[in-house]
Amino acid sequence: MHPAALAPAADDDLEIVTLGCRLNAAESEAMRLAAREAALSNAVIVNTCAVTAEAVRQARQTIRRARRERPDAAIIVTGCAAQIEPETFAAMPEVDRVLGNAEKLTAAGLSKAGPSNEERVRVGDIFAETTLAPRVIEGIAGRTRAYVQVQNGCDHRCTFCTIPYGRGNSRSAPAGDVIAQVRRLVENGCPEIVLTGVDLTSWGADLPGQPALGNLVGRILRLVPDLRSLRLSSLDAIEMDAELFRLCTEEERIAPHLHLSLQHGADLILKRMKRRHSRAEAIALCARLKAARPDIALGADLIAGFPTETEEHFSDCLSLIDEAQLSFLHIFPFSPRPHAPAARMPQHPPALVKERAARLRAKGEEALRRHLDAWIGRESAALVERPGFARLPDFTGVKIARDTPRFRFTGHDGANLIGAPA
Repeated sequence: MHPAALAPAADDDLEIVTLGCRLNAAESEAMRLAAREAALSNAVIVNTCAVTAEAVRQARQTIRRARRERPDAAIIVTGCAAQIEPETFAAMPEVDRVLGNAEKLTAAGLSKAGPSNEERVRVGDIFAETTLAPRVIEGIAGRTRAYVQVQNGCDHRCTFCTIPYGRGNSRSAPAGDVIAQVRRLVENGCPEIVLTGVDLTSWGADLPGQPALGNLVGRILRLVPDLRSLRLSSLDAIEMDAELFRLCTEEERIAPHLHLSLQHGADLILKRMKRRHSRAEAIALCARLKAARPDIALGADLIAGFPTETEEHFSDCLSLIDEAQLSFLHIFPFSPRPHAPAARMPQHPPALVKERAARLRAKGEEALRRHLDAWIGRESAALVERPGFARLPDFTGVKIARDTPRFRFTGHDGANLIGAPA
């Protein structure tokens, strides 16, 4: 075992490896602050994802690599995969401690490095969590944007999804706490804020008066006037309230990019997934967004190879990309997950799932190239994320030679624009 030393920690002595979603990125920064408070040093914390079997495989691979590179450090595993499958990671000889999603965010949770088996695995009942405490951060190391967690958990039970068992039931951060966090980050010079959550559009349902997400977004824009850009993470299309729609299409400070949790394009598969929207509703929302704000870019999550998906169903998923005018696709091959009812349905052969996912990705690449083509010859400002790379307000990536106030786009490589000084 390699227990973490409880001594003043230098940042280069503590490594946090973040896998998965933007919410994990936000929580990794909160963990960094909690680790400093706990005086945790000589440790690698792996913040895992559980959305697919591949994500769990990558987590195990990351842990093994961390042990090879840091043989004397404590390896601490946390995140959704650790919450859902603590025994999987506790059985790995490379792992010193396994922490649940609640335990990872406090100094007390991170400071207990005892050698006993009871201390090695500290994963509580995530469904016992009923509130969302504010995670005060000053920024995200090495990033030009900061993530602010406004919601956690999910009350829906989509048949393919295991994430509620990693995150618990839906709970919202109070608006005042969110606004204070956004104001702090803006005052510290952060040019862009991203609101994150597991089911972001359910924000407010558990708060007094049950305010909708549009109410929170409007208050942030009104009460933090120096905020330059506000970006929203993945939205459930059926939960987009009227005020949120109005702000996303009329307010220039909201980035012209929305990522929608669509998952499929065939009504029968959507029903078997226990999604709450139809194909027609998804297409209609995308058309309304594009009509109200033509420069908005739309992305979506899509799953290939869901159990009982026929070739006709899959064709409906392929055609959704064009009909909904999608540009940025996250494609997931279906994989059976713990606690998910779809895991008990008759499964497609893995080769078929892989083949359909490849076809969806190819269609997504075609849609992205079409989006990039439309930018060639135009100019825009972009937010430089790191040397050689910037991102447009609509989330389009740009390869650059140097930072300038504006860029002119001369071409693309199929994934990113090529930007030259304007």
